[in-house]
Amino acid sequence: MTKVKDIIFEREKRELSPYATYSFNSQGRKKEEPLCPMRTDFQRDRDRIIYCMAFKRLKNKTQVFFSPEGDHYMTRLTHTLDVSQIARSISRCLSLNEDLTEAIALGHDLGHTPFGHAGERALNSLTNGGFSHNVQSRRVAEVLEKNGQGLNLTYEVLDGIENHRKKDNPKTLEGKVVSLADRIAYINHDINDAVRAGIIKESDLPKKEISLLGFSSRERINNMISSIITKSLGKNQVSMEDSVYTAMESVRDFMFERVYLTEENKIQEEKAKRMIECLFNFFVKNTDKLPAFYQKLLESYDKERVVCDYLSSMTDRFAVHTFKQIFVPKSWAF
Repeated sequence: MTKVKDIIFEREKRELSPYATYSFNSQGRKKEEPLCPMRTDFQRDRDRIIYCMAFKRLKNKTQVFFSPEGDHYMTRLTHTLDVSQIARSISRCLSLNEDLTEAIALGHDLGHTPFGHAGERALNSLTNGGFSHNVQSRRVAEVLEKNGQGLNLTYEVLDGIENHRKKDNPKTLEGKVVSLADRIAYINHDINDAVRAGIIKESDLPKKEISLLGFSSRERINNMISSIITKSLGKNQVSMEDSVYTAMESVRDFMFERVYLTEENKIQEEKAKRMIECLFNFFVKNTDKLPAFYQKLLESYDKERVVCDYLSSMTDRFAVHTFKQIFVPKSWAF
């Protein structure tokens, strides 16, 4: 009987761009394991990520606004799904490997801290070796998941996860797609959240750039995707047309000025930073208070790194709960 996976391989040979990453050419995993007769390695990676514990926790991690009251603000999980959808659309149009793209997109924020980039900046300032969520996402996949066994993902997926930021250079075109999709996603849904929160109005957005990109989130995302396809189709590259990219970066600068770095956001970030700082210092001095899994990690890694592992794994509400348990006196009944 013909294996389902062999049919997928033949389809890739027929339909994918010569610049795509073919499943059967993967550089493989660090630990060899029996192959699946139905799924390619990239498909298996996607499934492993979706079912891992770090992925589940993304639903209670901040995207921009800390602990928002409304039900429709973006979380780290909804952002991840947004990135996946945009990246898959781009890869499909460019005839790249959609399975690899999806796996990278779903895993790109596995190591993100509570309280968004505020938590990331706090840990980076506290740790001698520094901290960045993209490197931590790879560490989650390689070391921390499955009680220390890791997910044993393929080289291509790990590379895309670690190198998804603007300044990085992923080895595959699929990784480059995710990097651009990440920026397209967060700029546009952060605009929606900021408008919903009353921080800005649609009319505040820079007019010249918005007239080029589009007057709604749907228009902007479609135009940005179209721009990538126009410039990259049939080429060994993934990039956006210069005029559209410049406009997107200009809108991003506007968001930093009017949303991310507002006085209110700075106040909330300072609170989050102090909370992370207190927890970090407490656990560095009291490693015996770490959960058993992290105490076991101390046999192989220095305590600052292990404390970062623990704190970055926390959801926003669990970080607040842990802080209260350690530092806030319990009330007593009269």
